Amino acid sequence: MINKFQLLLISLLLTVSIAFSQNTSHKVALSSVLLELEKTYDIKFSYSDTDVKNIFIQQPEKGITLDELLSFLNEKTFLYFKTLDNRYVTVSFLNKYISICGTVLDSKKLEPLLLTSVKVNGYKLGTTSNSKGIFYLKNVPVNATLSLSFISFKTKVITAKELFSSNCNQIFLEEEIAQLSEIRMRKFLTSGLQKNVDGSTVLNTEKFGILPGLIEPDILKTIKILPGVESVNESVSNINVRGGSNDQNLILWDGIKMYHAGHFFGLISAYNPYLTKKVSVTKNGTSSAFSDGVSSTINMETSNRITNKFSGGGGFNLLSADAFVQVPIKENLELHISARRSFTDLINTPTYNNYFSRSFQDNSISSSVVNNTESNFYFYDYSFKVLYNINYNHSIRTNFIHIKNNLEYQEKYTANNTTIEENSALKQENLGVKINWDAIWNSKFSTNLSAFFSDYKINSSDYNKDTDQFRTQFNNVLETAIKLNSKYEFSDVFHFTNGIVLNEIGIRNTTTVNAPTFSKTVKDVLLKSAFYSELEFHKNNTYMRFGVRANYFDKFKKLLVEPRINIRQQLNSEFSLKLEGEFKNQTTAQKIDFEDNFLGIEKRRWILSDDENTPIVKSKQVSFGAAYSKNKLYVDITGFLKKVDGITAANQGFYNNTQNLNSIGNYEVKGLEFLINKQTESISTWVSYTYSKNHYTFDVFNPKTFSNSLDISHSLSAAFNYSFTKKLKISFGGVLRSGKPYTKPVVGNETIQNGNRTIVNYDNPNKERLENFFRLDLSGSYNFDFYNAIKATIRLGFTNITDKKNIIDSYYIVADNSANNVTRINNYSLPFTPNLSFRVRF
Repeated sequence: MINKFQLLLISLLLTVSIAFSQNTSHKVALSSVLLELEKTYDIKFSYSDTDVKNIFIQQPEKGITLDELLSFLNEKTFLYFKTLDNRYVTVSFLNKYISICGTVLDSKKLEPLLLTSVKVNGYKLGTTSNSKGIFYLKNVPVNATLSLSFISFKTKVITAKELFSSNCNQIFLEEEIAQLSEIRMRKFLTSGLQKNVDGSTVLNTEKFGILPGLIEPDILKTIKILPGVESVNESVSNINVRGGSNDQNLILWDGIKMYHAGHFFGLISAYNPYLTKKVSVTKNGTSSAFSDGVSSTINMETSNRITNKFSGGGGFNLLSADAFVQVPIKENLELHISARRSFTDLINTPTYNNYFSRSFQDNSISSSVVNNTESNFYFYDYSFKVLYNINYNHSIRTNFIHIKNNLEYQEKYTANNTTIEENSALKQENLGVKINWDAIWNSKFSTNLSAFFSDYKINSSDYNKDTDQFRTQFNNVLETAIKLNSKYEFSDVFHFTNGIVLNEIGIRNTTTVNAPTFSKTVKDVLLKSAFYSELEFHKNNTYMRFGVRANYFDKFKKLLVEPRINIRQQLNSEFSLKLEGEFKNQTTAQKIDFEDNFLGIEKRRWILSDDENTPIVKSKQVSFGAAYSKNKLYVDITGFLKKVDGITAANQGFYNNTQNLNSIGNYEVKGLEFLINKQTESISTWVSYTYSKNHYTFDVFNPKTFSNSLDISHSLSAAFNYSFTKKLKISFGGVLRSGKPYTKPVVGNETIQNGNRTIVNYDNPNKERLENFFRLDLSGSYNFDFYNAIKATIRLGFTNITDKKNIIDSYYIVADNSANNVTRINNYSLPFTPNLSFRVRF
């Protein structure tokens, strides 16, 4: 017996079958229709069977005229029906024009893409999509193809036939994460870290996972987990890439060269990560479009896409609070804003107290014995970006960023029954502005014209009660540049890039003293121009980039030509090889002065090359390596050799008898970087090891060759990330590395006379080493939703969970109680330091 369920199922199937048969009966094969029409109208259709194959149309109305019939057939098919005489009708694609429409959507978010460029290839015909992503075009050749392009999305080619529908078929565009240099590894160590095919490492802040000790995707702290990247004093203002000093890193924020990297005098990054979409780090084989930075290029980029959607977020940790928003103003105009400010001048948290002690342990603030003192410190940064699309081929972007650290220090004391108040201050800031015009002239040729202005200042005023002396220090860097970049795409796999750059940089250093009266100002200006050219090829398993850059220095009448090379070859699905090489130069450096400094906190000041006492710094580097990748196991080993000429002794921070000599020398570093990373669905664990030998050569020193102050012979780091769920994650890791070199006084003859002064009599430079550095860190994160549109994250981070007292620097001073004795001064790393962050985004 048939039960009710079976009866219902049979009824449903019959209904569907009837509906389907009714639907298909409306359309019949065109070839069958043409045979019937030949009999009805006594005509003969001339066509190719291939042209009419698989074309189905509705039956035309009966009783219409021949002209009406041909109009109907022309409208309902891709084919062109034309009468030759009263009996013969030709049927073909020749001279056939159709009307088309489509709907362009983001493939991930399924949102319409406004102002998508729609071009008919080979014809002067095109349009753009409206706010709903829909576009219409008439009189399109039936055999034509169309190219659909949108900024930051992959261009899609589609046939006109596919859009011959009144339903405006949907077309999905995929976001272009990278252009020709596409991402090779989507997840590297942790989510949000990726490997480009050209070898550079990319931090995608939107997808950032978790790292030991970090509560935020701190841009400069994150890159320190990479092999070959160190910081001998734990500071993001002192990042050492393959043995280079921090001033040898080119730091770009949306194409603006920045001269200041850290808040809290280097303990946290000065760049807000929540509007910074991605960060690329290149250690070798740099594109010829970049100059300066003989050790590395750190390129930060904010979002370049108009979303037409209001979004944002905000949060706080135990040092600061921040917020960011993306505000659509018009369909083609959007504003991105971010701001962060510390509340360290209002609230003293345990995190702040440890950071303060770490930053100011070696200066007049921490060493003051005056009881009645007060200090006030805060930092802030803010940025905004205006995005304007003129049309689908031209866009304008304008950027602004301002970063500042501010410290005020006050002393009160009594003299002659009068209370005297003296103030000292330190201000450090960097301001940057840029305007950028992107133009797409045709499907193969595009240009980018940009100009930026960068203004760095550090200004201190320091009162010394013992000498009743008031001293001011000022260091200012002003840089402007105009750059024109062009790109021609011979094909999807072969690109040709050219560019020209005009650059002017000026640096001023000023010192004033009131007793005795003294004032000194040194100002240098340098104008330079450059032309670069680059060929880039990427097909299947081969990637190659060959470039050259010619730099001309007007003041020195000098031309420097720099070749660049970057080759990657995938041998099979598991093994690959890489070869990188480059020549680079830079004309700025940081001089380290332990006496003429900024409140004892910042001892570095920017100076400009004069091609004599301060030469242009030039580097040569080559590296070769191999990688293995299979079943989420990644192994990479790279050997490198780098030589940097034109460094001066005054820039190295020597604690010895020749620290003030203006000797010119070089350093050479060679080493091996090793990384192994294993991932599963819930685990990512890795071990990174770097071995290197880094030596100076200075003719005035004895011996001439000795260990670099940044020589870290062995550096080992390891980490373990575990995801309990998609919402709850934990990360544990540690660092073990060799201590940095330092210099001891001569045993038994620790001091000598230098005129009227007694100074430390140092032994040969960098003969000794500090104890090994060891630190364990831990962090955890939990994601949850307030509402559907509001998501939140809580993160906890613990730095140095064993509270290891690591010495990161050591030097000697003449003892107060005896001119024949010396006192050793040690600087220590952060002790056990907790931090917490809470964020929301919408």
